[in-house]
Amino acid sequence: MGIGKVTEQLDWNGKKVTVAGLGVSGIPAARALHARGALVTVVNDGDDERSRAQAAELEAEGITVRLGDGATLPTGTELIVTTPGWRPDKPLFAAAAEAGVEVWGDVELAWRLRGPGAAPWLAVTGTNGKTTTVRMLASILEAAGLRTAAVGNIGVSLLDAVLGEEEYDVLAVELSSYQLHWAPSVRAHSAAVLNLAPDHLDWHGSMEAYAADKGRIYEGNQVACVYNVADKVTEDLVREADVEEGCRAIGFTLGTPGPSQLGVVEGILVDRAFVENRQKNAQELAEVADVQPPAPHNIANALAAAALARAFGVEAKAVRDGLKAFRPDPHRIELVEEVQGVTYVDDSKATNTHAAEASLAAYDPIVWIAGGLAKGATFDELVQRSAKHLRGAVLIGADRALIREALARHAPEVPVVDLDRTDTGAMSEAVREAARLARPGDTVLLAPACASMDMFTNYNKRGEAFADAVRALAATGDA
Repeated sequence: MGIGKVTEQLDWNGKKVTVAGLGVSGIPAARALHARGALVTVVNDGDDERSRAQAAELEAEGITVRLGDGATLPTGTELIVTTPGWRPDKPLFAAAAEAGVEVWGDVELAWRLRGPGAAPWLAVTGTNGKTTTVRMLASILEAAGLRTAAVGNIGVSLLDAVLGEEEYDVLAVELSSYQLHWAPSVRAHSAAVLNLAPDHLDWHGSMEAYAADKGRIYEGNQVACVYNVADKVTEDLVREADVEEGCRAIGFTLGTPGPSQLGVVEGILVDRAFVENRQKNAQELAEVADVQPPAPHNIANALAAAALARAFGVEAKAVRDGLKAFRPDPHRIELVEEVQGVTYVDDSKATNTHAAEASLAAYDPIVWIAGGLAKGATFDELVQRSAKHLRGAVLIGADRALIREALARHAPEVPVVDLDRTDTGAMSEAVREAARLARPGDTVLLAPACASMDMFTNYNKRGEAFADAVRALAATGDA
């Protein structure tokens, strides 16, 4: 098992650093830099009550904060450290480019602040499935007896992991396209791109730019670049990456694997990549039934996690034990209840068409609950590919008409209930209508293919509303 390379430690004393944005990554970055002697100024677009409270705490520690002014580059700035949400076209970054000031993200900062003997990173990105895969990977690494944590875009700050007192053997790291955009120096032990579909194009500007940022995760990989055999773009990104000598391309597939691939044979997850004589041999890792839930896209996540773990030298038994122990986070193809022979599944996390398509492919027949904020998405391809699974559809949310029109074009035989309301109570009515359309043996699936903020605070609240409505239906026969 290798150790990650540690970059040269920088002298921060007196260095003028501007941190762009408060929040979960900006505040730890400001504090970490201040503790190392940097002269830190935090700039933030917002000037609300929460921002003022955060600013007061930082200023009490000796950190300068400018609220309501995120566009102007502070005089003398030598480096900008930005939070992931700040788009590359912000005026602050244009001013930095003109002044020759480098911009790092919080992930880049964490990479640069690692100490001697730092734990290597096994990194994961992709349009969908990142969090599940990283948590599966951490479960496998723990089953192997390794000190590890799931960190990054998953909610645990990489800075906290890198600078904290706890020692790790290896980190399972989720990286978003936003984070990768600002992380030029990160070099993982091994990394995976799970899939690519149009998403966040308003931030990146084009699909090509989005893919390029995702592909950064492969740069400098030491042992393995893991790609999705079913998604050729991910393999193309491997081919374009500049990796260390000896680093291998490792594919994962839901079919029978070829040499240097992991795949599925008669209900068994098998490895033909990290075995002796991979032209002939294969190592059984786990059964499909060990993965919960055993939906196709979740099996793909498990194979990607297994590939990264095997690249780090983990034995097959730990892969099986880790996958068996893993349970997905709420609102990710989560079984809620079976009511009168109908199964109700919450995949509120399916906030884009790519995620919804994967979810719809896992069940048959389906009464689909969908809708919300489309974020510029179109639904024709999703409906075309998924129509054969649909018993009916119940549409909610601000942009439901886009889905209704796609259904009318490509699945006119599918009955559609269009709920003309965007209040939170609409979910109870949606569940009632779905129950009316469903027959015993069907699945009522919440896979909205849209963001939630038109009706709910976040996808978690949307999923909770769905689950509450289903449980009410189970208890009383009427939601």
